[in-house]
Order: sequence, then C-alpha cells, then structure tokens
Amino acid sequence: MRAVLFDLDGTLIDSAPDLAAAANAMRGRRGLPALPYARLRPHASSGARGLLRAAFDAEPGQDRYAALRDEFIAVYAGLMLERTALFPGVSELLLRLDAAALAWGIVTNKALRLAEPLAASLGLLAPGRVLVGGDSTPHFKPHPAPLLEAARRMGCDPAGCVYVGDDLRDIAAGRAAGMAAFAASWGYLGEGAEIGAWGADAILARPIELLNWLELA
Repeated sequence: MRAVLFDLDGTLIDSAPDLAAAANAMRGRRGLPALPYARLRPHASSGARGLLRAAFDAEPGQDRYAALRDEFIAVYAGLMLERTALFPGVSELLLRLDAAALAWGIVTNKALRLAEPLAASLGLLAPGRVLVGGDSTPHFKPHPAPLLEAARRMGCDPAGCVYVGDDLRDIAAGRAAGMAAFAASWGYLGEGAEIGAWGADAILARPIELLNWLELA
C-alpha cells in the first residue's frame, strides 16, 4: 500500500458529542426535551441528515428539511470545537504512518467549510495533506468520486490505497474506487449496523491494528 485514506467523523475524530449537542439545542428552541446521547450517537456519521432524522424524524425531500438542515449546520458550526477530539489511538497511528513515510489523507462527506477548521484544530492538516470534503466533487460517498479525487491528488494508483471508515457507505465507496476497504469498529457504525456483513477487507478493533495490515507493526 502506498497511501491510507480515512473517513473523518467516527473514524479519526469523535465529533458525536458536538453533533448531538447541536441537535438537542434545536430541540430546546422548540420546547422539546433533549434526547439521550446514546440515542443520537449512532447517527453521527451521517451528519446533519442522520441527526435530523433522529431528532425530528426529518428526511431529505420533505418540505421542512432544507430549513432544518441549514439551521443545524449553523448551530453546529458554533460549537463543533467544544468537545470533539481524536479517538484514542489515532494520534499514535498517524505518527507511525508519518514515521514510515506512508502518505495519508482524509475523505469525508462533511463540507469543507466545516471539515477544514475542524481538522486543522486537531492537528490533522499539514502542507500537502489531502482533505477531500463533501463539496470537493459532484458526488458524496458511497460514490467513489471523492476517494478517486484524493488518490489523484496524492499521485497514487487507487489500487495502492486503503480506505478506513465506520459506515457501510465508506466500505462501498472504497470497493467502488478499487481500494482496500477497512471498517473502523470503534466508530458510530449506524443504528442496527451489522458490520460483519459490510464486505470489508478487515474489521479493525483499534486504530493501531491498521499497522499490522500495512506490515508496519
């Protein structure tokens, strides 16, 4: 493998506390009680779409959805740096990849206006580091276009890349891009997820386990 690409939310960073707080802040504005964190966390990988479904039973295509989505993004942008942090073990993993001179980057469905300051605040950006967001190509994951764009920017053949993510769409995107696809079982996974049925090349219990598959351990 010549490069590793990571999903952001639920894979590198634990952003669920701030995403859940944004959803509950919106409920509070409407006089609704806060939902338990455990109920909201599984939806965090789906961003606004997942949180609005859990908090308001709102779906894309509904008349009210666009306004709720815009409100959610505005609320979240104001608090997204409060409790979000790297998952345990991620920092060590990335340091080991850097020490081995193995290129790595990020491919997320999060819009760049949110992903860039968030990644920068957690030390995930550096000169030349690839970050492909949800508005970097005309398509979102599970379409392979964002992953292929990241490989292009890194000058890597997709077949020489591995993509790590915590959602079924991450594995589907990796497969469609011709990359190895690893499931991050420490992530959010989605409600009722059966990670063993995703068709991942490997299921990682901890970030550092990736080194074994890359023969860097």
